[in-house]
Amino acid sequence: MPRIKAIFKNLQGESLSGLLEMPSGAIKFYALFAHCFTCSKDNPTAARIAFSLADHGIAVLRFDFAGLGNSKGNFSNTNFSSNLQDLLAAAHYLEQQYAAPSLLIGHSLGGSAVLAVAQDLPTVQAVVTIGAPATAAHIKHLFADSYRELQDKQSVQVKLGGRSFNIKRQFIDDLEKYNSVAHVQALKKALLIFHSPVDAVVSIDEAARIYTAAKHPKSFVSLDRADHLLSNPEDSRYVAEVLSAWASRYLKTDQDQVPGGEEKSENPSVEQGSVIVRECDKKFTREILTQHHRLISDEPIALGGADLGFNPYELLLAALGSCTSMTLRMYANHKQIDLQAIQVELHHNRIHAEDCAGCEKQSQLMDVITRRIQLTGNLDKAQRARLLEIANQCPVHTALQNKIQINTDIVD
Repeated sequence: MPRIKAIFKNLQGESLSGLLEMPSGAIKFYALFAHCFTCSKDNPTAARIAFSLADHGIAVLRFDFAGLGNSKGNFSNTNFSSNLQDLLAAAHYLEQQYAAPSLLIGHSLGGSAVLAVAQDLPTVQAVVTIGAPATAAHIKHLFADSYRELQDKQSVQVKLGGRSFNIKRQFIDDLEKYNSVAHVQALKKALLIFHSPVDAVVSIDEAARIYTAAKHPKSFVSLDRADHLLSNPEDSRYVAEVLSAWASRYLKTDQDQVPGGEEKSENPSVEQGSVIVRECDKKFTREILTQHHRLISDEPIALGGADLGFNPYELLLAALGSCTSMTLRMYANHKQIDLQAIQVELHHNRIHAEDCAGCEKQSQLMDVITRRIQLTGNLDKAQRARLLEIANQCPVHTALQNKIQINTDIVD
């Protein structure tokens, strides 16, 4: 599966680091994943779920909140509010570079964050929480031993997950703003809640609070025997499989949408001999439709694409190569020539016109296609020479060598 490094800035101008897991085939929609408190995008649970969702056709962006992982910033200067701003920055990055996210997924405190930010993202149609507390204020118990110190000090050192962090009083104060489930009651988006009844970090009672506050459509899935971090890879895969099936009921996929938000027709009308090309994202992924077929075109990751399909020049070479092979087969069958197999290999490059004898405009570059044809069979020299002549007469070859006129109009 293609993986794309994502770098974008938050409201404070700090660079945040992310990874965008792309499906190998067509993209159904884009999702944004928020990791657990003090974790990172490389947390095994986040990585496994992103991998599995990509296998199901869902592109997933996971990123490090400011001050964590590979993102810039100082963790001690962050709070829950800044995490929400980071989520908005990540959603904006997806919208600008690919397509706006349709799905938010949050693990642990990340689940509280996606619940809190969902109303600020109108393109989001569904929200998923995994082992999440109903409100951010729930995590104050993690600072129980330090809470009294913070009444007299501006900051204290705390140990979380085996690591030391500097926590400022403003972090605790900020949590008080999110001690209500009112935002869950006003969600108005499809909601799926995953929680384990044996979660020792966030009680399943928190899942009950979320479920009770939320309006329908809402669903709950029990993660029997799973721990809070979903340490067993099978639990992460199960979450991804259930999530993917559930989301298909509530989300319009990218195949159902055209840029601008209008719904695509299920069976677009394409005339015989015509081709329609539509955007799949705001970068280079394109859907190519004929009357009966569909394929994906893209650019390599090195050029800013997702490498989900042929690039335009590969499609051009494919057209010439397939036409060459078909024409040779048709001729060999008609003449009953013992041609057992045909392989056509093509390469494209550009050279200076002065390297081409007889070129009129010496200052220009010209396109050169090199075609190598391998013929297997009981063929004599004369037959091979004739087949070479036939290859040079294939319809696409003729079209490429003719003077081509392209008429272009902008239509409503």
